[in-house]
Amino acid sequence: MKTAAAIIIIATAFGVYGAAAQNNQTTAPKPAAAARGSNTGALAMRQAAEAKQYLFAFIYEQNDDATKAARKTFDAGVAKITPAPKSVAVDRSDPTEKEMIEQFKLEAAPMPLVLAIAPNGAVTTGLKAADLTEARLADAVVGPGMQQCLKGLQDRKLTFVCLQNAHTKANDAAMKGVNEFKADPQFADGVEVVKVDPSDPKEAKFLAQLKADPKAKTASTTLLAPPGMIITQVDGATSKSALEASLKKAMAACSGASGCCSPKQ
Repeated sequence: MKTAAAIIIIATAFGVYGAAAQNNQTTAPKPAAAARGSNTGALAMRQAAEAKQYLFAFIYEQNDDATKAARKTFDAGVAKITPAPKSVAVDRSDPTEKEMIEQFKLEAAPMPLVLAIAPNGAVTTGLKAADLTEARLADAVVGPGMQQCLKGLQDRKLTFVCLQNAHTKANDAAMKGVNEFKADPQFADGVEVVKVDPSDPKEAKFLAQLKADPKAKTASTTLLAPPGMIITQVDGATSKSALEASLKKAMAACSGASGCCSPKQ
């Protein structure tokens, strides 16, 4: 059994503004809104989810040169993404956009900001203007396994990533401990189980972050805790007792500063 306490990138996608947001509020003049009162952000999210498309949201508050430059990069980058995503511009100063702003806790985030939202509602990246490039926008599109994992972690759930396919050995044995763990009433509502085919090229980025071998011949299991802590990684068979022991050990060593947390209650 391998264990690690490293925080991986995947679950911090929409926390990039973090503590900096508290110091970036502005009283600068607001731009005139072309169509206020339309709740465009929340509507675009619902439409993208129904169409099973990504949504790229450009969120702003001013119409200064920096915002215009960021918007130019945003528009150019989104236009090059395939399959084509939906996109929306959201004025944070518009009170009718409150639903989206509150959902992603953007009240004090530095503006402008770009969010990439997967069809399942997971935020796959959050970019400040200084970090915005066409390449990073394209990189926000991730495979379905990573999307599901991100959603679980962003919902503050313990998340099992089960790497297996028809060619890996010990598939059933690898799932045994996972299934028993999830069936435990004390964990059930706070656990997400994500099965990923390690040979799927769409998941290459995900496997690289997990440091998993796409050519592995044996099923492997990774247990993650929010916001992205690797609790344990197991090759082959799993047991509920061993998984629970790894979780308890990690939680005992956890501090608020480490970014880890207990499973959703």
